[in-house]
Amino acid sequence: MADPGKMEEGLAHAEVAPDQERKDKRDGKVEKEEGVAADRIGNDKEERAATAQVEQQNLEEQPLVKQKTKRVATLDAFRGLTVALMILVDDAGGAYPRIDHSPWNGCTLADFVMPFFLFIVGVAIALALKKIPKIKDAIKKISLRTLKLLFWGVLLQGGYSHAPGDLVYGVDMKQIRWCGILQRIALVYFIVAMIETLTRKHRPTVLEPGRLSIFTAYRWQWIGGSVAFVVYMITTYSLYVPDWSFEVDNGDEATRYTVKCGMRGHLGPACNAVGYVDREVWGINHLYSSPVWQRLKACTLSSPGSGPFRENAPSWCRAPFEPEGLLSSILAILSGTIGIHCGHVLIHFKGHSERLKQWVSMALGLIIVAIILHFTDAIPINKQLYSFSYVCFTAGAAGIVFSAFYVLIDVWGFRTPFLFLEWIGMNAMLVYVLGAQGILAAFVNGWYYESSNNTLVYWIQKHVFINVWHSERLGTLLYVIFAEIAFYGVLSGILHKLGIYWKL
Repeated sequence: MADPGKMEEGLAHAEVAPDQERKDKRDGKVEKEEGVAADRIGNDKEERAATAQVEQQNLEEQPLVKQKTKRVATLDAFRGLTVALMILVDDAGGAYPRIDHSPWNGCTLADFVMPFFLFIVGVAIALALKKIPKIKDAIKKISLRTLKLLFWGVLLQGGYSHAPGDLVYGVDMKQIRWCGILQRIALVYFIVAMIETLTRKHRPTVLEPGRLSIFTAYRWQWIGGSVAFVVYMITTYSLYVPDWSFEVDNGDEATRYTVKCGMRGHLGPACNAVGYVDREVWGINHLYSSPVWQRLKACTLSSPGSGPFRENAPSWCRAPFEPEGLLSSILAILSGTIGIHCGHVLIHFKGHSERLKQWVSMALGLIIVAIILHFTDAIPINKQLYSFSYVCFTAGAAGIVFSAFYVLIDVWGFRTPFLFLEWIGMNAMLVYVLGAQGILAAFVNGWYYESSNNTLVYWIQKHVFINVWHSERLGTLLYVIFAEIAFYGVLSGILHKLGIYWKL
């Protein structure tokens, strides 16, 4: 007879055994599935490795294609506006002297062109150099572009080109003009871009909280601008300017004039330190021979327009003066510094309201400072001297215009009405050379009939605009707007569609 205890023990074992068997089967199945999954993962890794190897081989076999970068429409439109403004004031300023450069103190429409360019250069530097990771490559690009700007500047404004009026070329090296618009841009670009590149390791990638963090992060840019300001102010107000003389060639003989100075801190046309530095550094024969101060009331009865000199006009009225000279270009660095600050704001602040708050507040502050300095006669607004009040006023105006374009184009989306300005801004160098420097007009004038004054350009200006409107002033203005600015807008649009750009 079987022992009841053993029977119960056997039943218990019999009941446990099937459960254990099922558990073992489940474990085996899981292990099998895990093995299959592991095999799949291993196969996927091998496939991805093989694919990557094939892609790498393809990249090595194919030429490297540079990816297109997204352009800032607001900046292009602002650049296009500045180029169009330059063409307007250069070619219509004779008919409307009020929009031409101020003869001395004050600020007219033409006086905004240069600082607007420098502001735009500063913004562009901030956006462009962040895409170049290696400092060595950035320095190479900066140096090469600076040399190109200097070359084109001397070629176009040094006296070699006589476009569009005279169908000749060539310059006497004893009278070549070394300074000019592109040369000033080259200097400002080189200094501001070099500071931006060489101080890259000394600034944080992320801004710290605080209103002044954008200034402290880029303190070296502001230090550079401050150094330029100090050098300019000390030199302008402390440098002794002695008497100086010059000669005017009357054809058969030369007449020598002497200007009495012997003073410091003078801000008038005759005895300022800005002109003295240029006469000493470049030589008086290498300065701009037709300065705008010739349109002052002291020089001509036709003021503010151009005209013959008064009989009792001061001797300095006939003297040369360099509006893009060395000392004035040093303070122009500050215009580029303010521009690159606005570029930094564009990079670090992502919200529209934050960006506009930064731009507009600084712009209004600069304009207020300029107005106070000018109307208290502390530092008059003066483009020829590139005075500190002029820097503040024009940089503030640039900030307002840039902010307005940003609201219209980027915030409200009104891009279409400003497309022609964008197109001009994308090919600004081409339009500057062909239009502002008159190279295309000179080329067309080269194909004349019987007389060099009988060309297609002169015929259109006279018969399509001046004679139709029975006004030389209005006809000239409409010719500049429609036959020049609108024409270059259309030309730039066609080149944009074809993907053709002229970049330095």
